[in-house]
Amino acid sequence: MEWFVADDGWLGRAVLLHGLAALYLVAFVAAARQGPALLGTRGLTPVPTFLRRVGFRQAPSIFHRWWSDRFFLAVCWAGAALALLTIVGGTARLPLPASMAVWALLWALYLSIVNVGQLWYSFGWETLLCEVGFLAIFLGNAAVAPPLLVLLLLRWLLFRLELGAGLIKLRGDPCWRDLTCLHHHHETQPMPGPLSWFFHHLPGPLHKVEVAANHVTQLVVPFGLFLPQPVAGWAAGIMLVTQLWLVASGNFAWLNWLAVVLAASVLPDAFWTWLLPGPVQDWLVPTQGGATLYPWVVAVVLLTVLVAVLSWRPVVNLLSPGQAMNASFEPLRLVNTYGAFGSVTKVRHEIVLEGLSEDGVWREYGFRGKPGLPGRWPRQYAPYHLRLDWLMWFAALSRRYAHPWLPRLQRRLLEADPPTLRLLAHDPFGGRPPGAVRAVLYRYRYTTWTELRATGNCWHRELVGEFLPPVARG
Repeated sequence: MEWFVADDGWLGRAVLLHGLAALYLVAFVAAARQGPALLGTRGLTPVPTFLRRVGFRQAPSIFHRWWSDRFFLAVCWAGAALALLTIVGGTARLPLPASMAVWALLWALYLSIVNVGQLWYSFGWETLLCEVGFLAIFLGNAAVAPPLLVLLLLRWLLFRLELGAGLIKLRGDPCWRDLTCLHHHHETQPMPGPLSWFFHHLPGPLHKVEVAANHVTQLVVPFGLFLPQPVAGWAAGIMLVTQLWLVASGNFAWLNWLAVVLAASVLPDAFWTWLLPGPVQDWLVPTQGGATLYPWVVAVVLLTVLVAVLSWRPVVNLLSPGQAMNASFEPLRLVNTYGAFGSVTKVRHEIVLEGLSEDGVWREYGFRGKPGLPGRWPRQYAPYHLRLDWLMWFAALSRRYAHPWLPRLQRRLLEADPPTLRLLAHDPFGGRPPGAVRAVLYRYRYTTWTELRATGNCWHRELVGEFLPPVARG
């Protein structure tokens, strides 16, 4: 069975599985903290309403069997507990069938949330987490050798992730072709990070070098993943460094971190042996029995055939001039297509929500991640995903993205709804209902170095006008 085993993949597999478990933990905790206000019975887009409209075949989920807000939280915290068990190495030490069952349960629980999550779970990294999570079921435990076929399927996923992002850029905004997109992107991206202001103010020629390097990484380097080692490892290393650069420049939930753990699985054990101390290696891989179980081999082969068949439509999409970005072709989200920032906005608009105080003054609600007051510096939240903040960015692009949840958000603020208020960083009314709530639109831009030194503000904003009219109590 030498063809089945990847002898230099023990540590790469372990790093991937521990990293994936950590991202599962973040995803389940985020769902538990934000889900009641977004998806609950009184949420902005209630799941019970969705379930009456969409059947199990269209969106497989355990919530078709039963829904309550408490049951949703129980699913979230059960997933978080299983992820934590895996992080500390418990899952890898279980017998192979039990280990596979834990990974299968993690995948099924999170898929159940994604499939009823509606627009709050419409991001590419949600589908990516489901796809990686499904492949992880077949990676084995610490007592069996890493399966070469599954590691190759992970490379195939990383290839599609990077190449899809590169092709959507070439086919999309002309600024990617003339290398000027990063003159705007760091300022207009959905959720800037604490270093984004500095990235924006890098010299123009360096921005062009960044874009050119990005094209090479996404359009050329991925083909190296299928070459022998150490070439495949070098290709993955380039992608890994590029993804860490993106982590530093903005907040993109766990998209970049999933790409990092995928790239980590390609790096050979010789690299990890050089990088990681011996005790860490022993903790990651407690045993190396290298056993091969024939039912598991059959399962891995069947998985490979399934992925090959399901890859047809994503490949056709990659080759199509009308390439779709971040699409699933079947409800289990097993093999998908990916892409990012096919177009780059040149001007930043932000919706600001305000409540009317008793003295007749409009006071601003503060969000955790999106820009608000000009002097509030952006925070680092990734890999945590602030779903409301991201949808506020989309709503500022077009009113159609704001329907139907933004008017409902107005009403929840008017009621001082506690779960909704917990989504925000600042409630100017201290939990009391305001007299009215409105939405206004501002144009934002980064301050210059001179303005930053003079005011201490990283943002400058100008009022554009009313976005949604005031809604008053009664």
